[in-house]
Amino acid sequence: MTDRAESGEPEGLFDAPAPPEAAGRPATPGLDARPDRHQVAQPLSAQPLAVRMRPRALDEVVGQGHLLGPGTPIRQLVDRDVPMSLVLWGPPGTGKTTLATVVSHVTSRRFVEISAVSDGVKRVRAEIDLARRELGMAGRQTVLFVDEVHRFNKAQQDALLPAVENRWVSFIGATTENPFFSVISPLLSRSLLLTLEPLGDDELREVIRRALTEERGLNGAVTLEPAAEDHLIRLAGGDARRALTYLEAASLVVDDGGTVDADVLEKAVDRAAVRYDREGDQHYDVISAFIKSIRGSDVDAALHYLARMIEAGEDPRFIARRLIVHASEDVGMADPTALQTAVAAAQAVEFVGLPEARINLAQAVVHLSLAPKSNAVIMAVDGALADVRKGLAGPVPGHLRDAHYKGAAKIGHGEGYKYAHDHPGGVVRQQYAPDAVRGREYYRPTRHGAESRFTEVLARIRSVLRGER
Repeated sequence: MTDRAESGEPEGLFDAPAPPEAAGRPATPGLDARPDRHQVAQPLSAQPLAVRMRPRALDEVVGQGHLLGPGTPIRQLVDRDVPMSLVLWGPPGTGKTTLATVVSHVTSRRFVEISAVSDGVKRVRAEIDLARRELGMAGRQTVLFVDEVHRFNKAQQDALLPAVENRWVSFIGATTENPFFSVISPLLSRSLLLTLEPLGDDELREVIRRALTEERGLNGAVTLEPAAEDHLIRLAGGDARRALTYLEAASLVVDDGGTVDADVLEKAVDRAAVRYDREGDQHYDVISAFIKSIRGSDVDAALHYLARMIEAGEDPRFIARRLIVHASEDVGMADPTALQTAVAAAQAVEFVGLPEARINLAQAVVHLSLAPKSNAVIMAVDGALADVRKGLAGPVPGHLRDAHYKGAAKIGHGEGYKYAHDHPGGVVRQQYAPDAVRGREYYRPTRHGAESRFTEVLARIRSVLRGER
């Protein structure tokens, strides 16, 4: 490949010669869509287990039910050969390549796979040129699958636009990165965005059990103990490819007819089995210890429990939600930026997922652990709720009632209200609370961190409101 092609420097869109080996050749399951000097065909038995077990029809796909029902874009593409372009966004091992491969098996279209890791704009333009000729001369449509499309730079993605806009190809792009940041807007606007979700425990269990028994998989050569299966599911973290890769590694350790137990799995993948039941005591004990360690400012213990949950396959969104709650419950106004950090970590979990999001979660844990602590916010709101539940409510003072509608003034609504901005410091003496709770002090700021300045501010405000100064 020339430097010019790699850099995405503009060339004539259709001036590159079509690779002769690409013409009219269907994709081979588990291999790149075209043979070249870097690849040789492998027999099925030599291919990785994850490749051998790749579904051959939509009905074999496990998970992603929200994308595969009647009338969905994938069904339209497969069942009706409707030309369309898709961007598949999801974590690794959720089926992006699988869905594209299924399309190649069950439609009459040419299927061309391009890897954004190894191919450049020259290959893209050559394949588009060939697809346009096939469409014009034989009426045969082409599915152009670009794996890791986010790795293409802007110029390389631009090269796809004419083919997508004119439907010379049905484009399928796969990405693990947020496409709103990694795919150019013109390409994204011309494609349907489909979001794939990590596989659930039951779905991973089905994938594993198929691989154990089916002829193209392990064909009953080994059995898997229930404890080892549970550990394998935790290690996979919603990633079917990872589950099958680990299963294959473990199967090589035992003889035919042998059993893979938790010890064998640990040795095969070099990952200790974390004793952690996401539905049982460990789940609640570890998250309790996690929050209490942050509350106690022991950052090292908090990071240990974070690592323990991540390694055991805990849902990172659950961890992020707990951090958001803790930021207000135990840090609060002592460091108002703690909540911003926790929310940002939760957004990062959604955008990038594990394993990278472990860094964002860890940053939030460190911030919250080392932040000054205050429970004044939760004490304040719970105190107010307790009074309301006791029936201490009462009518809203007349001068605070809505006076915007016709006739409100006749019944005294808004009469005597003092507009705070008309008074020095923006604070003026008047009653805001109902009589039933007049004088109650729910918020009692501490002198920890940034909250210490609110102690003096609140004292001055309350003295003005009560006419003490």
